Amino acid sequence: MPVERLNERPDGATGAASSVQGEPCNELRGAALRAWRLAEPRAKAQAALDIGRQLASASWLIDAERAFDDERRPGRPSTPRLVHPRDVPNRGAGTPAGRAALLHAIAHIEFNAIDLALDAVWRFPDMPSDWYLDWASVASEEAAHFSLLADELERRGHRYGDFDAHDGLWEMAMKTRDDPLPRMALVPRLMEARGLDVTPIIRRKLEQAGDVQACAILDVILRDEVGHVAIGNHWYGVMCRRQGLDPEAAWDTLARRYGASAPKAPFNVEARLRAGFTQAELLAWQSDQGPAGRADP
Repeated sequence: MPVERLNERPDGATGAASSVQGEPCNELRGAALRAWRLAEPRAKAQAALDIGRQLASASWLIDAERAFDDERRPGRPSTPRLVHPRDVPNRGAGTPAGRAALLHAIAHIEFNAIDLALDAVWRFPDMPSDWYLDWASVASEEAAHFSLLADELERRGHRYGDFDAHDGLWEMAMKTRDDPLPRMALVPRLMEARGLDVTPIIRRKLEQAGDVQACAILDVILRDEVGHVAIGNHWYGVMCRRQGLDPEAAWDTLARRYGASAPKAPFNVEARLRAGFTQAELLAWQSDQGPAGRADP
């Protein structure tokens, strides 16, 4: 069906996946919801990968008008045990066990990222078709990242779920589930963008430990995450322009409304600029004069 296009992108692909309770099997948003509901990690990742593979064929239909019933929790396995962030054990890179715990923490982020991208596809109605295609593509790439990490954990004698983790990323997703503007402002642009800053630091530690395979996986993740954050920045800008909002001032308002702190320096400036942040934003945050003040340690 026709979908209003708020976006200003040159790539006007149209899309279409599987079905929820009798819907067409090639309707994208229903397929995303079904994948989101899957609890077994490998099954969820495979479903997201399958959605991504079909994007290239332009076979997806998109029912942008449908508003699904609100659901707050995606399918999750019984492990890992979710604890407060301060109770997550230290993940030093100096020992094999520490490196396994570190890779597990990254795998948990990527598993959450699959659900976040799928959630953006099914949860928000009346968006342009490119919105749904963008986030379906992100879900597929996040699934590829998770699969790389899960495979590597198994090679080291572990599996996803062996170490405790926290739920901070999903908590912010649920705070912003009613409006795509704060979702873009505070999930891709804040929480996921933090990965652009910390991944090179983690990689250096792994490189010092001689962990070549882990470094190669992080190289793939960082390359792709720049694009994912850029998609979040793009859609945040689109919605700000549509609503007549100044993006930096709007971020200030949204961060305060939802109890978020500004990003904390030091930044991976080169990666953040490629991902669509402005030099002015980064300088303001670095000088403790950002929209919401300095982030908590």
